[in-house]
Amino acid sequence: MADRIPQHKHCRQCGKAFIGSEQHCSPECTSEGKDILKKRKRQLIILYVVTMFILSAAVIAMSL
Repeated sequence: MADRIPQHKHCRQCGKAFIGSEQHCSPECTSEGKDILKKRKRQLIILYVVTMFILSAAVIAMSL
């Protein structure tokens, strides 16, 4: 008969199984996760700014 696997979570960064209440298995994964989150937020802000610039330029071009 198969052994039961104890309750566990998987690390959001590396996918490794671990037991605990955290979202990451180690401080290294936590810092990598924070760095990736910062990069994604920066990319999203840049996307919003570029989109607003393009929309503004289109509105100005249409009004001329």
